Amino acid sequence: MILSCNSCEKKFVVPDDAIGAAGRLVQCSSCGNKWTQFPIGKKIKAKEKVSKIKLPQKKIQSPVKTTRQKVKKKTGPDLYSPEYLEKKHGIKIDSIPTVKNKIAKNKTKISLGFYGFLIVGTVITISILRLLYFAQDVIVERLPVSEIYINYLFESIRNIKDIIQNFFSNY
Repeated sequence: MILSCNSCEKKFVVPDDAIGAAGRLVQCSSCGNKWTQFPIGKKIKAKEKVSKIKLPQKKIQSPVKTTRQKVKKKTGPDLYSPEYLEKKHGIKIDSIPTVKNKIAKNKTKISLGFYGFLIVGTVITISILRLLYFAQDVIVERLPVSEIYINYLFESIRNIKDIIQNFFSNY
């Protein structure tokens, strides 16, 4: 027996004895439509089956009971249309993008992070201390009072260096 889905018109071959006299609930494997199929009224002989395949005949089917309905396409505004977004959410979308938006899209934010700032800060501190060390004589000639502070700074740095060396050499 050849069954045809009422929804998508797809045809299926089903054995004759699969559908009893009381009918059977069948489901289309293509669209998922369900209906109760009753057996076809008359028996078809082997010769008629061959002719039926060549020339399709009308099938007698009992009333169809569907459980799945077709989903109708909504006929409303497009959810992403500028009019809908402005009315529903208060979002205004200009049809012509401004120059500021193009510039902002091209810029990328570059950040160093914590360790980047730590490394950059260390390099800058070492650079300033080395400049101070090489320019120490010139600074003392111009500002004689600064000699005590500069010597104290470099003595503190030497003490910190000794503490770190002793810490690692003992362990």
